[in-house]
Amino acid sequence: MKRITLTLAAICLLSPSVFADQITLKNGDRLTGDIVRSDDKTLVLKSEFVGEVTIQWAAVDEIVSAQTLHVGLKDGQTVVGTLAAKGGNFQVQTKDTGTVMTARDSIVVMRSDKEQADYDAALYRLQHPHLLDFWGGYFDSGLSTTRGNSDTLSFVLGAKAIRDAQNDKITVYMNSIYAKNTVAATLTTPASSVTTAHAINGGIRADLNINPKLFAFGFTDFEFDQFQMLDLRNVLGGGAGYHAIKTKRTVFDLSGGGAYDQAFYSTGTTIKSAEIVLGEQLSYQISGRSSFSEQLQFFPNLSHTGQYRGVFDATITTKLSSWLNWQVSFQDRYVSDPIPGIKNNDLLLSTGIRLTYGKGGN
Repeated sequence: MKRITLTLAAICLLSPSVFADQITLKNGDRLTGDIVRSDDKTLVLKSEFVGEVTIQWAAVDEIVSAQTLHVGLKDGQTVVGTLAAKGGNFQVQTKDTGTVMTARDSIVVMRSDKEQADYDAALYRLQHPHLLDFWGGYFDSGLSTTRGNSDTLSFVLGAKAIRDAQNDKITVYMNSIYAKNTVAATLTTPASSVTTAHAINGGIRADLNINPKLFAFGFTDFEFDQFQMLDLRNVLGGGAGYHAIKTKRTVFDLSGGGAYDQAFYSTGTTIKSAEIVLGEQLSYQISGRSSFSEQLQFFPNLSHTGQYRGVFDATITTKLSSWLNWQVSFQDRYVSDPIPGIKNNDLLLSTGIRLTYGKGGN
């Protein structure tokens, strides 16, 4: 009985190292725990008392895994089994195909069962997103005010919400400006208050990738401008586009299609017309903290030949923190043939803070 007790005690003491992955470093140190994941430069080991430890591959001499690992190779193959490695030679003992020999340079990634399950779930979600998945965006605001003999108030507000999935993108956007000037009463003149700017525009756009270069899009825009006497402009349109440049730093798209424009003015005038839609859109990461984006849309009128509209937006943002940015925005709305008494151009230059959330806000 005493011998059995001592044997069981020895097994209990040795079991943590027997059922743990072991890593021997080139300096002779030995680490035990569970291999969590690896990439081409580092390996992450989780131990019971220290937590996760990141180890440089260059420092690793030997590996023996007690658990099953998912080993991804450069040729796209994934080998599943226990691992034994010495230097640059790796041996994976699989259940189905036996022993698989490979070199360290051929291994792209390693994952534990849990890490692999999390990766597969994230990949499935990316390929089959729900409508509420992958949303991000920002809120812009700018305020200027004075008080005294002349009271002024100018307020600019903008917002954008973006759902950017693997094969489609939904964008909801809105911008507004309001400015007022109030003059105090004097001995000879009464107090007066004048609104000097009041405009709101917004809309919804959906993009669907047909292949890595081509995409289809549809949109509806709404616009109100008190000083254009525009009660409502609604534009419904769509077409196709081309990803001319699509890198991590630069995205440049070209697009074309058709639209139907309805404009209702406070004078009682209503203009309805068919339009061509031509556009380009650029996003450029200037540095790790600053980025630039711009979009130009040109609408030649098909119902009234020779007339056209233009819409241009540009923004520079500088990151102050993970969620706070400083932004400078410029907008131009041009109509070639406005109603009598109204100018062709409306320009807006604003600056202020930008609050971001999710991926779409960066």
